[in-house]
Amino acid sequence: MLIHTVLFWLKPNLNQEEKSSFQENLEKLRDITSIKFAYIGKPANTSKRPVIDDSYDYCLTVGLENLEAHDHYQEDKIHLDFIKNCSQMWDRVLIYDAE
Repeated sequence: MLIHTVLFWLKPNLNQEEKSSFQENLEKLRDITSIKFAYIGKPANTSKRPVIDDSYDYCLTVGLENLEAHDHYQEDKIHLDFIKNCSQMWDRVLIYDAE
């Protein structure tokens, strides 16, 4: 199993329509066939501690069977369309992959 976690920091000047569009496009990633499960969320309202980074706007976590499934995910048209349609909306992206 490979867990692919992506944190997004959106540009601060986005309007509500752009934020909604980002979330809608993010939700479409669930349709990629190589994904076993997907979770999309925003920072939780947990108590503040020095080890918690809640500065991001959205988190995407997907489970993939193996590296081959991950590579399929990366090249899937839905993923490529997401990047094309939304990359101008974020300031920063950070990815954590774990096996």
